[in-house]
Amino acid sequence: MRLRDWLVKVQLSKLKISLPFLEMEWEPRDVDRAAAWDMYVELLTRITTQRLPAGTGDEKTALDSIYSLFGTTREILRRHGRGAERFAQIAIVVLNQIIRPFTARWHRLSLAGAFGDAPQCVVFRTELESLQRDLRHYMGALADLAQVEDLTDLQPEG
Repeated sequence: MRLRDWLVKVQLSKLKISLPFLEMEWEPRDVDRAAAWDMYVELLTRITTQRLPAGTGDEKTALDSIYSLFGTTREILRRHGRGAERFAQIAIVVLNQIIRPFTARWHRLSLAGAFGDAPQCVVFRTELESLQRDLRHYMGALADLAQVEDLTDLQPEG
């Protein structure tokens, strides 16, 4: 299977990846599967993929949790080393194309006091829900890569 085909299968085809990488054979190794499992567990247990109903939680804490995925991903990449090349190819693109735009925007707004403004908090939560949808697709991809059952929808919505 080619990387392009795998991305379509796991609903991550909107990622922008250069053509040579898209055309390469998708042949993950055991080290890729181990790294994917580690990242999957991190995403499954954070606000990055879990609902934040109105009147609960804290926007700044949610933003900090999402931002911490940069350090978490780096740590997983270091721990699993160069052998986790397939995992790295996906994880780095997700960080840079999905997570970074959200954290960059909201870090700047939070410094300007956005989380003290109720309407801005509503906008944050709406954008968080959109990010969470994208990250749930990433979780599904990680579950597929790790060859484990995807528990993303284990809990009912609401």
